[in-house]
Amino acid sequence: MLGGAAGVVWLVLPVMTINAEVPVAATRAGPASAPAGPEAEGTSSAADLVLPLVAVGGAGVLAGYGYVRRTRRARTRTTPGVVSPRPPVTPLPVLERQAGAALVQADDCVRTSRNELAFAEARFGARAVEPFVLALHEAERELSAAFAIRLRYDEGVPEEEAARRHALAGIVGRCAEAGRRLDAAAPEFDQLRSLERETGEALEVAEGRFRELTGRTGAVEAVLADLHTRYPASATATVTGYVEQAKDRLVFATTHLNQARQAADLGRSEQAVRDLRAAEGAVGQAEILLTGVDRLADSLAAAADLVPAALTGAEAERARARAAVGTVDGVPRSLLGDTDAALAVVREELTGGRPYDPLAALRSVVRAVSPLGAGRDGVLGAAAWLVGRYDVRAADGFVATHRGAVGAGARTLLAEAERLLGTDPAAAGAPALAARESAEQDVRVHGNPYSGGAEHTSGAVLGGVLLGEEADGGPPPAFGGPDTRRRGEPGPEPVGTD
Repeated sequence: MLGGAAGVVWLVLPVMTINAEVPVAATRAGPASAPAGPEAEGTSSAADLVLPLVAVGGAGVLAGYGYVRRTRRARTRTTPGVVSPRPPVTPLPVLERQAGAALVQADDCVRTSRNELAFAEARFGARAVEPFVLALHEAERELSAAFAIRLRYDEGVPEEEAARRHALAGIVGRCAEAGRRLDAAAPEFDQLRSLERETGEALEVAEGRFRELTGRTGAVEAVLADLHTRYPASATATVTGYVEQAKDRLVFATTHLNQARQAADLGRSEQAVRDLRAAEGAVGQAEILLTGVDRLADSLAAAADLVPAALTGAEAERARARAAVGTVDGVPRSLLGDTDAALAVVREELTGGRPYDPLAALRSVVRAVSPLGAGRDGVLGAAAWLVGRYDVRAADGFVATHRGAVGAGARTLLAEAERLLGTDPAAAGAPALAARESAEQDVRVHGNPYSGGAEHTSGAVLGGVLLGEEADGGPPPAFGGPDTRRRGEPGPEPVGTD
């Protein structure tokens, strides 16, 4: 640049100094010199242009050389460049997926720990497992707090992005603490069970529960057949296919119990423990499925007995509310119209002489009187408790037996329903039913269990869904948190794979 500027000045300077009109005085006396000819003038002009052109050319060459050198140095640089003063911010959707995965993992750890704890209690008694029951309850409290944060987050609270990031970090932290409490108790729990040294005794406990459930399957199948004859199909929809799924899990348990027995006889204790825990997981889920059918039968019978009294109580509450219309404590007239319509439908079902769903009728009664401020005590309170308890347990059973495909949303709604069941049973039914619907949607969307996913990519396949246990791949499920579940895992998968 400097050379170029010098060349331009050199070219312009002669022009700026030429002035034909101003005479120049002689510096000394003497004869005048002869005028220069045309050849001398041409030679002088050419000489005057040579140096500027050389300067401009040299400046161009230097500039090109500097540019090439800077480009080459930038391409081959090994030292880090300029570091941004602010680290990159993780997008909010990524944090949401991380929090959801943490909730699913923590919930799976709690459920697996609860299942294995039941087998340990059956063998050693309640007193021996008290410390582990306490650790499980502590983990459940942390997990419940995490679900509560997630529920508020899904409802839009808080609104500011910074606060929402903090909430997601709180969810991950609570889940990590739940897992830490289980992991801390896992070594002592393993020492209590001593499966590697005492596999035979643990196998006897598992085989005993297996034989009990196998004998119970026929009776439950008869109960379900009876329900089909007494109630419409809608009344038994929540347990459709449960007996068949229980049988599948028992077949799965049979295979792994036999393999565990064979491995134990051959002294392959590690393989025996893996098969034993896989069988225990399948047996536990089979029991949940069979219990779900029995629970439905009991709840339908209890609801059928309670519907007439609940309907009478609801009509009394409606009359009381109608008398208060227009007063300070009165309810809007539009709510009374909705209540009248709902109760009229239940009354028609009760007196129509056709089979009806007692639980659905009782649920309608509870929903009809809830806006009136009733349903918390007396016969209406009992109706709310019966319906709410069944809805929560039915949703929990579905999540427990299909958790290989159920995501964080359904589990969050279920946690809220469980919380409300202890404080406001009439309000627990709505989130419980929503949790069941969300879980069923997750199972439908999950499709092929081998297709992979964000939260589960392995497990035993039964009935077209995942067992929710790593029985056929990876370490066996055990009492403990994430660190316990990772014991014996192979090396980490390549980054970027699902």
